[in-house]
Amino acid sequence: MLSVEERAEIEEEIHHSEHKQAACIEAMKIVQKRRGWLSDESIRDVAEMMEMTPAELDSIATFYNLIFRKPVGRHVIMVCDSVSCWIMGYETVRDRLLKKLGIGMGETTADGRFTLLPICCLGTCDRAPAMMVGDELYRDLTPEKIDAILERHR
Repeated sequence: MLSVEERAEIEEEIHHSEHKQAACIEAMKIVQKRRGWLSDESIRDVAEMMEMTPAELDSIATFYNLIFRKPVGRHVIMVCDSVSCWIMGYETVRDRLLKKLGIGMGETTADGRFTLLPICCLGTCDRAPAMMVGDELYRDLTPEKIDAILERHR
């Protein structure tokens, strides 16, 4: 069940849209911000507010790569695997992350601290390789920078 606060924030987003359904992504982001991810129950509750079916909302949630449909760590690391990042050292960055975190792509550390995900583009090709941790963008990555970034997010 959505909290009073979640419902109020979603209603506010709805008021900014001509059609209620147009606010569905923002509504999902509101719930995810508070809960970390969107459960089937959350999808059902948001869909009801948006006057959509759960299947319609789920199809949007699973298309949009910043909506998480399963639990994630406190810090979600998205590593850009675009062509530019591949050319500029993606594999070195990925391998350092895999080794330091002890997990594979799409996995979460045992302590629930980090989830490691690929993302197709972060829009910073001129400063590749790049990744995001939460809302923070990191560019011109090297293995040494990876170590320092992970320490900041411990």
